[in-house]
Amino acid sequence: MTGHRGVPGRLTGAENGTERSGSGTGSVATIGYEGAAVQGVLAELQEEGIDLLVDVRAVASSRRPGFSKTKLAASLADVGIGYLHLRGLGTPADGRAAARAGEYDALRTIYLEHLATPGAQAELGALGDLVRSGRRVCLLCFEAKPEHCHRSLVAAALTPLLPDLRVIHLAP
Repeated sequence: MTGHRGVPGRLTGAENGTERSGSGTGSVATIGYEGAAVQGVLAELQEEGIDLLVDVRAVASSRRPGFSKTKLAASLADVGIGYLHLRGLGTPADGRAAARAGEYDALRTIYLEHLATPGAQAELGALGDLVRSGRRVCLLCFEAKPEHCHRSLVAAALTPLLPDLRVIHLAP
């Protein structure tokens, strides 16, 4: 699939049922770093005007160079983008195992059960407040395809809090 600016795999506009927003209010972006370099992710975030990257991984470490919490936060700061790790919105271990096995229906079931917990709901509310405040927020996780990642479920869970929310899936 070809999306915005002809980048293969990018889902925007009519391709994913969302539209671009001229302002940060009412929109949230998502991005996965699978197969990407840090510089590609940073460039994409800058191009989209993102000012806060919200890491929704349960474990903010990575075997991919530059994507562990401390190094990623430093790289983001160097280009003027904030970093926030909302661990409570991460996928539980059994959900991560389901995703690695390609069992996306199981991932969805496990994650939605987790998302109903008080801790996850509190962090979802905090995320909603950030988006509502006009911050240009992007959710980060590993998987390249948003439909295979819980970050899409997080974005969908924001819609009851922000009824006019636009979701933009980025691809570095």
